[in-house]
Amino acid sequence: MSETKTSVMDKFQSVMETYVVPVGAKISEQRHLAAIRDGLTVMIPMTVIGGFACLLAVPPVPATITEPSNFFYALLLAWKSWAGAHASTLMLPYHLTIGIISIYVVAGVAYQMAKSYNMDVINNVLSALLVFLCVSNVVDFETSSLTIGRLGAGYMFGAMVIALLVVEINHFFIKKNIIIKLPSTVPPNVAAPFNLLIPLTFNVIVFILINSLCTAVTGDGLTGLVFSVFQPLMKATGSLPSVLLINFIMTTFWFFGIHGANMVGVVTTPITTAALAANMEAYTAGAPMEYIFAGSVNSVFGNWITYNAILMVIFTVCRSSQLKSVAKIAIVPSIFNINEPSIFGIPTVLNVYTYIPLLICSMINFSSYYLLASAGILGKFCMSLPFTVPGPLAAALASMDIKTVFLWAGLLVVDYFIAMPFIKIYDKQLVTSEKEAQEE
Repeated sequence: MSETKTSVMDKFQSVMETYVVPVGAKISEQRHLAAIRDGLTVMIPMTVIGGFACLLAVPPVPATITEPSNFFYALLLAWKSWAGAHASTLMLPYHLTIGIISIYVVAGVAYQMAKSYNMDVINNVLSALLVFLCVSNVVDFETSSLTIGRLGAGYMFGAMVIALLVVEINHFFIKKNIIIKLPSTVPPNVAAPFNLLIPLTFNVIVFILINSLCTAVTGDGLTGLVFSVFQPLMKATGSLPSVLLINFIMTTFWFFGIHGANMVGVVTTPITTAALAANMEAYTAGAPMEYIFAGSVNSVFGNWITYNAILMVIFTVCRSSQLKSVAKIAIVPSIFNINEPSIFGIPTVLNVYTYIPLLICSMINFSSYYLLASAGILGKFCMSLPFTVPGPLAAALASMDIKTVFLWAGLLVVDYFIAMPFIKIYDKQLVTSEKEAQEE
């Protein structure tokens, strides 16, 4: 029986390594997708600051709380009163981070794209930023001011597309030597801006013409048109079946020792980041939040819970010296969502006894949150937090709903009992191996 199981696993592993893993690696390394993923990653500190500023300015105080009948209600009402008196100051970091997130998107993506081509980074970033501002319809000519509402989450996808196209066009012009050549005696930092002068002029003219055509035909600019195209993709990717498929792929990659989050992140990061920013905009406006698949929700209500449950199983029922030693080292990092000690110490890599419960639990965990959030019982994620914030706290703060803590704790118990039989079998094998090694 064991030989049959081993044979099946060997065939499965062979198929994955031959067909699936190479495709996943190519997608992860694809220049444009990687530029988007890495360009959005650099924005995390700013979105964290903007999220906390919004939390301070718009406290999650239910409308039903009107009287300071206890200490907690008195504290919330005092917070709400203080926030109302200082709202303009408190909201300033939000408006200049998440409120104009498209500015940072175009800069971050252009930076990573230019870096991948070994091009002059700062001048490509400035070129992409100029073109984006030219086509964002952000200028109010009557008041000679900028309307920051045209730079928010709804225009992120337009910013990504423009950043990629501008750098690609710049690269084409330079590759074909269609540039202003200065004498070799001119320092590179002085020559670099002139190298981009011709492609920048081309970009500005062409994109303004395209934007004018889009405005005349659709009534909205180029960035608005791009968002209209990508919005159905956001909703489709954020559906429950889509996320469960993503979790299956991600868990399977981890099974082979490949960073699953990085593999799927090239596709999911733009969508979850845009959804998070859109939810935050809705929250500040007092409107319903639309997106469930937003921010770090798939991690908080995913296998971050399961890794803690597996360690709990090891502490409570396992006898293997190997597992107990790893668990003692891994437990503290795991609390802060750093799971590598478990992944490579237990290990979960090429370990069917951890792969199966991780896969099952990822489906149950996210489905439970998704169904409750879609029913309006739990809040949706609208805040960006450092990934090291422990799961229960991350759930409560990111969704601004304390009820998510109880779901997280309940899922931890469920995951514990799902993982237990698998880990016990694995533990029994390790104990036998350890005894045989001692006898030798």
